[in-house]
Amino acid sequence: MSGSPVNSPQVKVAAIFATMNRAATAVACVKALAMQTCPPALVIVSDNTSTDDTVPALRSLENLPFTLIVSPLAENGGNAGGVHHAIEEAFNHDMDAVWILDDDSWPRPDALAELLPGYSPRVVRHSLQINPTTQRFTWPLPVITCAESKTTRLVWTEEELGQKSFFPTLAAWTGALVSREIYTATGPVNTALFIRGEDEEYPWRISLHGYTFELARRSVLDHPGPSELIHWQFLGKHLFLEKDLPAWKLYYKVRNMVWLKHQQSGRAKSLAMIAAYLVGIFWTDGFGHFHILRKAVTDGWKGHLGKLDV
Repeated sequence: MSGSPVNSPQVKVAAIFATMNRAATAVACVKALAMQTCPPALVIVSDNTSTDDTVPALRSLENLPFTLIVSPLAENGGNAGGVHHAIEEAFNHDMDAVWILDDDSWPRPDALAELLPGYSPRVVRHSLQINPTTQRFTWPLPVITCAESKTTRLVWTEEELGQKSFFPTLAAWTGALVSREIYTATGPVNTALFIRGEDEEYPWRISLHGYTFELARRSVLDHPGPSELIHWQFLGKHLFLEKDLPAWKLYYKVRNMVWLKHQQSGRAKSLAMIAAYLVGIFWTDGFGHFHILRKAVTDGWKGHLGKLDV
């Protein structure tokens, strides 16, 4: 869906991300933002109760070309809670759009500038994420090949993508430029997902409101990714699994996937997808996490979200 283009110099952008106990990583991200040829007007970092020197290290940064707000949260809200807080604060500071990052997604110098030409508040422009270790995409990119049927092809490398400046895509989270209009229509990030789910649920809600996604080919984030990503297809859907995830991350991944599939597909289809995903986990990682997986599936199916009580 297209809208009236906005003159890019008039777009006030806040770059935002959440962090916790990753001082060097968070500082590197802010420094990368300071090197932008078109810097954001504002950078907001939500700190999820770090116990290291993350907050003082960030606050010690000087001579930045933007205002930096480091906002410690009262409790750990996960990435969903941290991003929610930062977005709210950004729009309270009269920003036109937020650029959603991870603390380890470091933008190359032209990354923000490449998102702005022909900017429309009705389209989610987003950056390309490249794993600096492999030079492949951090996550495979679903590029739309037929707008009417939403047919997609998965792209893993820049060579496969081609040389056009912009490509219609199915969804985006990290690197997404979300306008105030889209945020107002879609509503806040679902903080109950905590981690490993907000990146799929929020783009889904954006698309339900009729907004579209578009990759800016030359806007690049260096973003380390999983060392091994298992990929298979079931019922025409692409499923992905990071091998050897810690139990607590696996819990959130499966619980939020179960809950979201239930919302999207109804009972029968979601049960089939859940079964396929569990088979994939048991096939690659064995049965060592059986009990945490049982809890994840039960909690997701019943809608028991929120932070895991460890």
